[in-house]
Amino acid sequence: MKVKQEKVGENKVVLEVEISKDKVKDALNKAYKKVVKEVNIPGFRKGKVPRKMLEKKFGKEVLHKDALDILIPQGYYDAVQEAGIEPIDQPEITEVFIEAGKDAKFKAEVEVKPEVTLGDYKGLEVEKEEAEVSDELVESELKSKQSQNAQLVSTDRDVVEEGDHTLIDFEGFVDGEAFEGGAGEDYNLEIGSGQFIPGFEEQLIGATVGEEIEVNVAFPEDYHADNLAGKDSLFKVTVKEIKVKEEPELDDEFAKDLGFDSLDALKEDTKNNLVNKEEERVNREFENNLIEAIAQNAEINIPETMVDSEIDNMLQGFKAQIQQQGMSFEDYLEATGMEEAKIREEYKENAQSRVRVNLTLEAIADEENIEVSEEEVDQKVEEIAERQGQEKDMVKSFLQMQGQLSALRNSLKMEKTINFLVENN
Repeated sequence: MKVKQEKVGENKVVLEVEISKDKVKDALNKAYKKVVKEVNIPGFRKGKVPRKMLEKKFGKEVLHKDALDILIPQGYYDAVQEAGIEPIDQPEITEVFIEAGKDAKFKAEVEVKPEVTLGDYKGLEVEKEEAEVSDELVESELKSKQSQNAQLVSTDRDVVEEGDHTLIDFEGFVDGEAFEGGAGEDYNLEIGSGQFIPGFEEQLIGATVGEEIEVNVAFPEDYHADNLAGKDSLFKVTVKEIKVKEEPELDDEFAKDLGFDSLDALKEDTKNNLVNKEEERVNREFENNLIEAIAQNAEINIPETMVDSEIDNMLQGFKAQIQQQGMSFEDYLEATGMEEAKIREEYKENAQSRVRVNLTLEAIADEENIEVSEEEVDQKVEEIAERQGQEKDMVKSFLQMQGQLSALRNSLKMEKTINFLVENN
């Protein structure tokens, strides 16, 4: 096979490909074996028509399409490997020629990954915060633990106050008629939690246990039920019980309940956890700022094709999040009044930044000869297997079957590249 390469644009290449007549002969033979099974010619059994008779009846071109379907995909793949390019889109195939006894030819115009001209990426100074945790933050975290371990207890008070946990019965009416889904019994409602529509909970403050009161509220204009959106409503509500949160004392006994020897030990552990989280945040922010600075130093003409592909990935991730919340993407669009095109436009700037960063990191990895060994891949697979409680070989086989092993390898390569940049800046 012969391949000529010509650059025809900033990120476009034309490959002129010649495929040997021997491969053409083999492809035509395979095409004949396929086509002969599909034609009917009087006097011959199906699948037994001689090739010469087939070509005489339908013309020699009868085999060309099927032969090209064999030759072009493999020929294009081999040409890409030989040319050493990285296509980012499907090729446009033109000027196709095929004839028995001659070399086949075609041209493939394709968009490729852009060239990256790296700027400075070592010896840079990027500001990094100190990981500090104040005593106030530790106290706040301890109070949060108190709140998490609070218990609801009955109170002798029979008048509702802000923050109370109430047990209520209620029934709602619009235009004097009860509506579907507007009634409930023994419903637990924390006053001030915002669980009900605006204005509802505030009107329960001052209500007396056992007394039925009327609550007048308007449903929001964007309420999910169209038949109720924007409408005035009346709820008849009876408070049946009031409970309040009772938090444990912040002392050694509380610490022991949480598995610590003393309150001081609990405080120390709480502070250490906060420091670790803060260090992770600071390091992550430093890495992001460093990588962004290095990417901005690089000269890259980013193709729209790569940006669109990254937007596709981001949108797929967002759709998966929506589905995890029990809502289809179509329902989300309807509920929010958004359009997919608008979401894509909002993603564009972030997608461009991601593509720039990825291309820059790849170029640095190539420049610094950063590679990932099989041992490193196996170690990562082992970590995944341990986390999932499965056998390492099974996990590796699964990743290989799903085509995710190369993605894992690339992820490790990017991780090593980022570590290299952190060490050298």
